[in-house]
Amino acid sequence: MRLDKYLKVSRLVKRRTIANELCDAKHVSVNGKVARASYDIKEDDVIEISMGENKIKAQVLIVKEHATKEDATLMYKII
Repeated sequence: MRLDKYLKVSRLVKRRTIANELCDAKHVSVNGKVARASYDIKEDDVIEISMGENKIKAQVLIVKEHATKEDATLMYKII
């Protein structure tokens, strides 16, 4: 699954366009490397997002195409 779509489905970012803009601005890294929106996310990847002063570091647990609000929090683990 694409990185921007995963960020939206898992609800780490509210909208996919915002996730795409964060990737374009090089505010998102996967496994310590800056990642583009088209990066293919896999289980056990570590995603770091910096939005202003907020920094989020999460480990990917599950990759799903669709998730309910309750299931979205089970897709990742905050580190």
